[in-house]
Amino acid sequence: MIPCRRVSAAARLLFTFAIGLAASASAQPAEGRTLVGRVSHVADGDSLTVTIDDERFRIRLHQIDAPERGQPGADAARRALADKVDDRTVRVHVFTVDDYGRLVAGIGLGERDINRELVREGHAWVYRRYLEDPSLLADETAARQAGRGLWGGADPVAPWDWRQQARGRGGEVQPGCVIKGNVSRRGERIYHLPGDRHYERTRIDTAAGERWFCSEAEARRAGWRHTRGR
Repeated sequence: MIPCRRVSAAARLLFTFAIGLAASASAQPAEGRTLVGRVSHVADGDSLTVTIDDERFRIRLHQIDAPERGQPGADAARRALADKVDDRTVRVHVFTVDDYGRLVAGIGLGERDINRELVREGHAWVYRRYLEDPSLLADETAARQAGRGLWGGADPVAPWDWRQQARGRGGEVQPGCVIKGNVSRRGERIYHLPGDRHYERTRIDTAAGERWFCSEAEARRAGWRHTRGR
């Protein structure tokens, strides 16, 4: 028998979002909902984890796209986001839930719009595919013209093009690098070895911050832990 536990208000809200996306138009929409929580982890320049009512939620920043792991500017983008919000209480303005179970959201800190700041400082592109506020394009143009952040490099590649190129190279998997670094719905970074129970069914999505490792030591240094379900 599965033990019953209290479901937090935040967890109920996430459930409502998911149902609302799949149900009829009469369901209460996700747009405009705002949650408040503390940032417990920054995965990269556009992904983080926020703890709300003792529940951890993975957040994908809305309308922007930061460099992928291994891409020039990725480390700087992650540091910029961490410096702004890590271990701080933020507002999470939710727009939707993506296919990975992440809340797609804008992040507010006081009067600051964190998503916009990352674009203005040259740490992220405007994500054209999901753009709703065209004024962000002017911020990106200003950052490009001033050579801020990633725009100071030679011929920066947009993350969506980088991901497409990586898929064409098989996700940049190197020979012998067979350890799968998976990110769970709770934002936990877990690696799977060949022979582990869930190894075969685990799929690596580099767009979601997942990656391959060549050794357990490398995985641990990067902050991943071995799966408990072996």
